[in-house]
Amino acid sequence: MKARKEMVAMGTKIGAALGGIAFLAFGALPGFFFGSYGTLLVLKHLMGGPVEPTVIVRMAVAVGTLLGVVCIGSASIVLGSVIGTGIGYAIEAVSAPVSAKETSEAAAKTG
Repeated sequence: MKARKEMVAMGTKIGAALGGIAFLAFGALPGFFFGSYGTLLVLKHLMGGPVEPTVIVRMAVAVGTLLGVVCIGSASIVLGSVIGTGIGYAIEAVSAPVSAKETSEAAAKTG
């Protein structure tokens, strides 16, 4: 039972690391774009027209950009963890019958 938990935990950690790497490779730039563009759209609707580049607008765009990067990064890491956990369960399911068989053979020889 302990080996099963360790296998699943290892799969979760490896999946989270791979999700983080995938975010750095493919998700950082879209996070910047989606966050800043989404903020500009919200500000445009709130102000009822084109947005002037004032200090408040620039700060809002900076916060929106940061929020977009954090959201995409979090989603990448969580998705990687979920996939890693599933792979950990699959590997444990494949390897469990082999260890159970070895244990039963060892018990038969000693008994």
